[in-house]
Amino acid sequence: MPEFDRRVLEVLREPLESGQITISRAAHQADFPARFQLIAAMNPCPCGWLGHVSGKCRCLEAAVLRYQSRISGPLLDRIDIQLPVAALGPDSMGARADGEPSSVIAVRVAQARGVQVARQGWPNSHLGPGDIDRYCTPDDAGGRLLHATAQHLHWSARAYHRVLKVARTVADLAGSEHVAARHVAEAIGYRRALQGD
Repeated sequence: MPEFDRRVLEVLREPLESGQITISRAAHQADFPARFQLIAAMNPCPCGWLGHVSGKCRCLEAAVLRYQSRISGPLLDRIDIQLPVAALGPDSMGARADGEPSSVIAVRVAQARGVQVARQGWPNSHLGPGDIDRYCTPDDAGGRLLHATAQHLHWSARAYHRVLKVARTVADLAGSEHVAARHVAEAIGYRRALQGD
């Protein structure tokens, strides 16, 4: 992602937020639907070895911060799930992956989406601020956890609301009617920011 021009990346902010794109030419303006799922990847530093057990990274801290800052805070705010992916060691490269098969997960995802549409008329990703208050309010312990984390990490209101929507989705995938502290904790874990947080 940081290899793209920053101005190009910043253009993604509005469609990620509103689900539409506006094109203006001379005296005409047209709005087009633009709901999409953004999946992006980036290296942790210019050389790509930061944090690797081999210790190969020789990037200076200033270079790492400059590289990571190519993705602006407002754009990161609009990305619901941000996870570091560790490099595989030689022993695990040929090993069979643990976990459920995709076919089983797909059934659970379809069921959770069905619950969301039945409850509110659309998926959780389409919830607005008023909808979030109505459908995503966590229990007391979850609310305290989210509030403390948001204060500690200096989250914006947008980041706070996005974590609530992810927590509602985690609860739906678990078959829970209510958003509990464990769902909030999992959603917070999916928002692991870049170096410095």
